[in-house]
Amino acid sequence: MDAKYQELFDKIKDSITKTVTDKKIGIAFSGGVDSTLISKICKDMDYEITLLTIGFAESHDILFAKEVNEQLNYPHHVLEIEPKDFPSVPSTIHEKIKTDNLSWNENCIAFHYVSKLAQSLGITTVVTANGIDELFCGYNAYREAYSGGESKINEVMDAKLDNELKMMKAVNMIASEFGVNILQPLLSPDFIDYAKTVPIEDKISDSEDLYRKHIIRKLASNIGVPEVSCSKRKKALQYGSKIHKTLLKTR
Repeated sequence: MDAKYQELFDKIKDSITKTVTDKKIGIAFSGGVDSTLISKICKDMDYEITLLTIGFAESHDILFAKEVNEQLNYPHHVLEIEPKDFPSVPSTIHEKIKTDNLSWNENCIAFHYVSKLAQSLGITTVVTANGIDELFCGYNAYREAYSGGESKINEVMDAKLDNELKMMKAVNMIASEFGVNILQPLLSPDFIDYAKTVPIEDKISDSEDLYRKHIIRKLASNIGVPEVSCSKRKKALQYGSKIHKTLLKTR
């Protein structure tokens, strides 16, 4: 493995070791490259992992997570959201987190279900891959910022990180009602500092780059993440689970 991939690999493992002290953990899992990479690394580090996938029946995340895990064969549990029970959840969450930010509400709804699934399995710690999209140019906003050069990309990154760190506090407030703690090792200060030193060209190639996160995808491929996951374009949790689509219908 090239030195830059080895360094990234070591930094991720180091962040996990420092952040995740429980050996029995759930991992919020969509089958995408970020959550699959974290799952593979945690499993190889001898954590007792269970993949946790939520979504409406036949949603992208449920189907894709099952497809990817056919190759990994890790313990995997799926919670299908019941349409009849769904409408009460967004209103309760909106009342608790007290913001009209749609993304925050959708993520809190998603992690409400992840935490509910974890609790049903006796899991109190759930690890997520949050931070990769922010730090490695996973979002479309980075394509739009590309023409503004590195300073513009870094400006977007700082704003995205600030939002994500605040949002995950709201997510944990919701998860705590189930006795579950959501951990994001890749949003630790040390990992953020390291990731900001990774050259932009290892993250995004130009304003037309639909895949991005190239160093992450390459590392994932190097350590045996299924290729179908490594090459999959991003689909955010609220879209892949059909929560966004259903929430708009209930408004």
